[in-house]
Amino acid sequence: MKVLIVVDMQKDFITGALGTAEAADIVSNVVKRIENSSGELILFTQDTHRENYLNTAEGKKLPVPHCIEGTDGWKIDETILNAWRNNSNTIRVSKLPENTFTKPVFGSVDLVAYLKACCSEISEIELLGVCTDICVVSNALMIKNTLPDIKISVNANCCAGVTPKSHTEALNVMQMCHIDII
Repeated sequence: MKVLIVVDMQKDFITGALGTAEAADIVSNVVKRIENSSGELILFTQDTHRENYLNTAEGKKLPVPHCIEGTDGWKIDETILNAWRNNSNTIRVSKLPENTFTKPVFGSVDLVAYLKACCSEISEIELLGVCTDICVVSNALMIKNTLPDIKISVNANCCAGVTPKSHTEALNVMQMCHIDII
């Protein structure tokens, strides 16, 4: 089984508090990738913070409230989520609402544990989303370190970084760690 992981394609990273033109530009690519998926397990991660965000370690280094649980900016982009909902050719996880893992930090420990538990069924993992240089790279490296024998790739045309330069740098780091860039 191939797994497609859609990292943090939330409103606050696309058009909201931390949105960028590059993130907005990849939405249509992500939608097409999901619409063209067949027989894959598509999983989502969702950056999730609480009202006390500014008092957290991350909030002290990045003092921009974003992805506060329950707010509009916390939600996954509706066109992306609808592409998944309307694609009946993908695998659903009944115990996982909307196939989504919430996470309070850059990488999702719960996602990695889930993948590890079903690794005998997984042939390949592809990641896409935002931010290439923070959450995509964190999840990709966590997965690679946990499942070193599974082919892992990052879809560069469906990723955006904080800046175009940091996006490219993150892709280079992942490639150096034997993650394929497609």
